[in-house]
Amino acid sequence: MTLAIQTPLQTKANTAQAVVDYLQTLIKFNSVTPHQAGAIDWLESQLATLGFECEQTTFNNVTNLIAKIRFDDGPIYAFSGHIDVVPASPEHWCTDPFSGAILDDAVYGRGAADMKGGVAAMLRATEYLVTNKDAKKGTFYWLITSDEEGEAEYGSLLIAERLVQQGVCLDGCIVGEPTSHLKVGDTIKNGRRGALSARLHIAGKAGHVAYPENTINAAHLSADVIKRLTSIDWLCDEPGSNTSLQITGINIDNVVDNMVPAQCELTFNVRYSHGYKSADIKNEIQFSLGDLAQSLSIEWERPCESFYTSHQSQNCLLAYVEQAVLSVTGSYPLLSTSGGTSDGRFFANNHTQVIECGVRNNTIHQVNEHVPIEDLVKIEQIYTQLLINIFNENARC
Repeated sequence: MTLAIQTPLQTKANTAQAVVDYLQTLIKFNSVTPHQAGAIDWLESQLATLGFECEQTTFNNVTNLIAKIRFDDGPIYAFSGHIDVVPASPEHWCTDPFSGAILDDAVYGRGAADMKGGVAAMLRATEYLVTNKDAKKGTFYWLITSDEEGEAEYGSLLIAERLVQQGVCLDGCIVGEPTSHLKVGDTIKNGRRGALSARLHIAGKAGHVAYPENTINAAHLSADVIKRLTSIDWLCDEPGSNTSLQITGINIDNVVDNMVPAQCELTFNVRYSHGYKSADIKNEIQFSLGDLAQSLSIEWERPCESFYTSHQSQNCLLAYVEQAVLSVTGSYPLLSTSGGTSDGRFFANNHTQVIECGVRNNTIHQVNEHVPIEDLVKIEQIYTQLLINIFNENARC
């Protein structure tokens, strides 16, 4: 009997076909937030076949999946991701946004880059890890939600809470968000700035514009408030992670031009350095407006905490990711905390290291969102090497 031995080129071709097939399958699920539309059901089936224990829950139309496989005593790491996508209308697309069509050696469709491409590559890498014969240590989790693109109230937040209930403390979590800039692996996120929105109500005193001495103009007060807010000196900013405050709305409900307005509403958003937590940001803002407090009321909205993962002396996830990127691309990645928020914030703590690494983000949320097949294969190779670095006993650093 003659055994068929695959050449490296054949193996690469097979991997490319598998990861493309997985991505096309995921794109065809019309999983607009918060609906999974069958995508998580399919993932659960794939992971169960590989030997994962799976727990799927649904709450307020959000579906979450926790899947785990235990190899032996050792570290506990997780892949985290989402299969929900923002809406897509066929208008202006070169193909059906939920077809997964291949055009010019790229897979097109809503979620191709954000982040079904990452999930497909994670699945292929997981297959390699589980099915190879090398000795492995530790426990591996998959944490998937259908509520990342929306308010994120019932997704990874509930998954993290469920892990706490089960007594699980992750050593590290790899989030497959699209982090790369010009080429795959050139940028990874070892943290994220926090985000905090606010709605500020300014109370004045109405009156005739001809007698301003008898009034308190809420619009004029708003100008003072804006000046103070935008002049705050954020002394705790960390290098490369700057805090910024932007006014996002000014509303004065005044339908006549001869009355001084008694009310004004300001909205603003703060993106803050990992040198702060949301409580610190609130304190800074309230201090800057302290002497106006009797005229103001603030409603805080949508807090998203900052997080940051630095190099560790042992079991360093950042080093594992850097080595994986280096081995595949020949270059070390740039470390960044820029961009929006991510679900990584729900898993990051004093013990759990969180790193985001994924495909390029140049087409996310856009018409004709796509990911080149070459990029898809490369991120799968990075994930595969990363899992080897983490779980294979003889490869761990």
